[in-house]
Amino acid sequence: MTRWGAVTLSESDGMAVLVLGDGLNTVDGEWLDGVIDAIDRLEGAEQPPALVTIGSQRAYCTGYDLEFLAGLEQGEVEAEVERSLDLLARILTYPGPTVAALSGHAFGYGAMLALAHDQRVMRADRGWFCLPEVDLGLAFQPFQLALIRARLMPQTPHRAVTTGHRFDAAEALAAGIVEHIAEPDALKGRALELAADGAGKASTIVSTLKRDLYADVLAAPRLGR
Repeated sequence: MTRWGAVTLSESDGMAVLVLGDGLNTVDGEWLDGVIDAIDRLEGAEQPPALVTIGSQRAYCTGYDLEFLAGLEQGEVEAEVERSLDLLARILTYPGPTVAALSGHAFGYGAMLALAHDQRVMRADRGWFCLPEVDLGLAFQPFQLALIRARLMPQTPHRAVTTGHRFDAAEALAAGIVEHIAEPDALKGRALELAADGAGKASTIVSTLKRDLYADVLAAPRLGR
């Protein structure tokens, strides 16, 4: 196991499990450093493993740490946000299967991180998927909206974006936000099964196909309107 603060990476038999933390898993500089370093390591392998990301029982990832961002200069804020969006693009085009195991709440950036994966499996008994920017008075960056549109069924983005609705597992499944739900003790195992299903394909062509498939998302400006 490799650790970067609360972020940990375990690898075995062509599978990798990236644990996003043991609490609310908010996105700050240290968290980004850890996750980016983990993805660097995985993508640097001769055959990148299938990837499962998972959080704590309380949260998968609850979005940007607003206090952290408030303590930065404007240029620093933009740099951190751009770095976080670059990470979404890397997950979207990761050269192997990716599955987000929503072990708890996925809010804001955490919800978008989940959408960047190939598949999502959500804990059945608790946790919400939510894009709360409308309640925070925040606009989305063009790249974020492009990702949301590309990964959700046509009717879902309007409700998710304009109302900040909190989708539980049953609603998320019905809305096509997640492909599967699982009981808490089966969540990680189910995610690993799903990731293993597409493992072993040539990494170069997998990444190329994802880049072609999501060319419009990748072309959207990271920052600016």
